[in-house]
Amino acid sequence: MFTPQDEAFMQTAIDASQTAVDAGDMPFGAVLTSAEGVGLLVARNNQVTSGDCTGHAEMVLVREATRMLGAKSMEGATVYASGEPCAMCSGAMFWAKIKRVVYAASTQDIVNALGVPMLPITSSTVLANAQPAMQVQGPLLQAQALAVLNKPS
Repeated sequence: MFTPQDEAFMQTAIDASQTAVDAGDMPFGAVLTSAEGVGLLVARNNQVTSGDCTGHAEMVLVREATRMLGAKSMEGATVYASGEPCAMCSGAMFWAKIKRVVYAASTQDIVNALGVPMLPITSSTVLANAQPAMQVQGPLLQAQALAVLNKPS
């Protein structure tokens, strides 16, 4: 189901999640690859350091890709997310015309690890009736993502 390339991009997303933690933010990272599988951009959560409650890694990724690469860069793309994207991020990725999202830690993993206020709905549920369809896959490298999520702060 997953390729070595999928694993490499996911590891980069997990590394970005550790960078977020090191900066004082929530433990999430994301990677954008083109429709052809070329790595384009890496982002991390910046909710705390930016003071922006929408600073989830995937939202930061969509904003930065739009600004730096143009909206067309996301058409047919894949996002690798260290944690399963929330409803807000899932919607943003759909509107950005991203075709596929791959996650490491599931929504339930995140609830179990962080116990923070949650909208406990899975990406696949949010995107179930999306037209055009969006592919949601995971978990991939779940243990590695959990190691970052479960680190004491």
